[in-house]
Amino acid sequence: MELPPVDLQLIGREVALRWPDGVEDYFPPEFLRKNSPSAENVGEKDIFGQQYGGNGPKNFAGVEVKGWKPVGNYGVAFTFSDGHNTGIYTWKFLRELGEGMRKDGK
Repeated sequence: MELPPVDLQLIGREVALRWPDGVEDYFPPEFLRKNSPSAENVGEKDIFGQQYGGNGPKNFAGVEVKGWKPVGNYGVAFTFSDGHNTGIYTWKFLRELGEGMRKDGK
């Protein structure tokens, strides 16, 4: 299980996380919204393997993070200016998103 960040805050428009090992990640709100792990965003499969959802908009220009709330000890749920608030971003998922951004040089 990934340890939670030691700090999570908004810096300008970006969500900033500082991890226990000193690594810092900065996420633009559009990036977080596009990568929301919610069923609305990525869809979900029923017991027969049929995919439902996940075919909504993928362009979130101008969206803002309005707040967040902890989800247990394992993640956070962000509230976005477009009303979306159902994605649970686990610490592991956020860490992986940050690693991907650093690898891509963003």
